[in-house]
Amino acid sequence: MSDRTDFDKHPPITSIILHLLPGLIIGLVYFVLKAPTARLGYPSIMALMVSIAIALIPLELGYLIIQGFKRNKKFSLEGIVTYRVHIPFWNYLVYIPVLFIGIGLVFTLLKPLDRFLWHTMFSWIPQIEGGLQKGFTREILVKTYVMVAVFGMILGPIVEELYFRGYLLPRMKYAGKFSPLIHSFLFSIYHVFTPWMIVTRTVGMIPLAYAVKRKNLNISMIVHILINSIDVIMGMVFIMGMGGIS
Repeated sequence: MSDRTDFDKHPPITSIILHLLPGLIIGLVYFVLKAPTARLGYPSIMALMVSIAIALIPLELGYLIIQGFKRNKKFSLEGIVTYRVHIPFWNYLVYIPVLFIGIGLVFTLLKPLDRFLWHTMFSWIPQIEGGLQKGFTREILVKTYVMVAVFGMILGPIVEELYFRGYLLPRMKYAGKFSPLIHSFLFSIYHVFTPWMIVTRTVGMIPLAYAVKRKNLNISMIVHILINSIDVIMGMVFIMGMGGIS
């Protein structure tokens, strides 16, 4: 598929708003839902998954669809989502494992920094609770991690890649060669519910932004899904090790 580049460029203020506003809304929905989901016996990660379902996907995918309809006079993302050029299959075999391992190393090595920033600056924001400890039933955790698999591992990353790397990143001409860095920084701030990970996410996502600039969004989608699959795998292992329902 060809990659059309005759699209409008975003001025800095528009770019910043489009990066951050969805995160503010998603974060607000998440914090509002935390208490009700806790009363129902679910860990706070369930509130985040519901926020992805009712806020992230409608906001980001809906915005792209509206832009596509304005441009193409039909429901199409042609000319809206870019970086869709065909690449040789061997590129996937090389770039996906390299990016997955590299980003995984960044997130692992910078965990001490995350903990330091949380303790010194953001301890007033509760960390997201995955439920992988005593106090949650097997039934609750099965429902929770089905949601994590559907929305946290698959649908959320796909929509985010379409919106951030496929739509916003190529329109950041104002940032020049620094667009991957600035884009990754804004993407990190967008995660308002984990501000202590701003440095980690910024550094970790820069390689993904550069990889997308090879004009193929499939690479970033697959890597993003693989990264988020770690939470699902950990949840499945924990649930299978539980003794019973109650």
